Amino acid sequence: MNTTSLSPQDNPRRGSLACVGLGMTLGSHLTPLARSHIEQADVVFAALSDGIVELWLKRMHPDVRSLQPYYAEGKSRMKTYREWVELMMTEVRAGKRVCGVFYGHPGIFAWSPRNAIETARAEGFDAHMEPGISAEDCLYADVGIDPGRFGCQHFEASQLLFYERRIDNTGYLVLWQVGLVGDWSLTRFRTGPACRQLLVDVLSQDYPLDHEVIIYRGATLPIEQPRIRRIALRDLPEAVLTPEETVVLPPASPLKPNLAMRAQLEELDKAGAIV
Repeated sequence: MNTTSLSPQDNPRRGSLACVGLGMTLGSHLTPLARSHIEQADVVFAALSDGIVELWLKRMHPDVRSLQPYYAEGKSRMKTYREWVELMMTEVRAGKRVCGVFYGHPGIFAWSPRNAIETARAEGFDAHMEPGISAEDCLYADVGIDPGRFGCQHFEASQLLFYERRIDNTGYLVLWQVGLVGDWSLTRFRTGPACRQLLVDVLSQDYPLDHEVIIYRGATLPIEQPRIRRIALRDLPEAVLTPEETVVLPPASPLKPNLAMRAQLEELDKAGAIV
């Protein structure tokens, strides 16, 4: 009997899905549990940052199938991501243990792993996400940012153009995918200076044009060093950015004490009611 026609409950060998994070730097960030999911899988699908990383992964498993060829110029990335989900789910429905391996964290800026897990669970299959070290984690270490000191806001850069968002310039502002800012179509792999100028126009409502901007890209290979550039906000439109680079704006204003709230807390403390 063809097991692909069976429901998960009736299938004598039920499929399963694990989406794991490989981390950012080759070989340095892979957790023992993520490695176990890879080694025990029947088939491994890979969406990684570098061809060298993909070759390294193939040393761990004999059946690693790259997802990168499904990208194409002029093709919507959302179409590609849906294809990735269907590729993984086809094998899960066939009763196989499937592992999707994604660079960084599989739940951060990764539509396919989340959707595949939701689909698998909705169809009755076991599905699990195993976190990985993300670009955000590396950024905190490499740039020297403590998000607990002043606070930290994160936005996909285009959201600042497509929607009305409120920026708090007393904390760090982290902008993702600035190299793609303003792309409605999801078919481009970069946008130009005119789109970044619109972003600067939005940011200049909360930051002076000479405010420092940090452009960051973490290392993906052990022989690499993180790439950190510092420029003025006004120069961002003409900067050369890749989609992988992240833009950070340090705080522009000091934290303003909330004197009324401090007074209320002091009264609670005096009354012994603070705990």
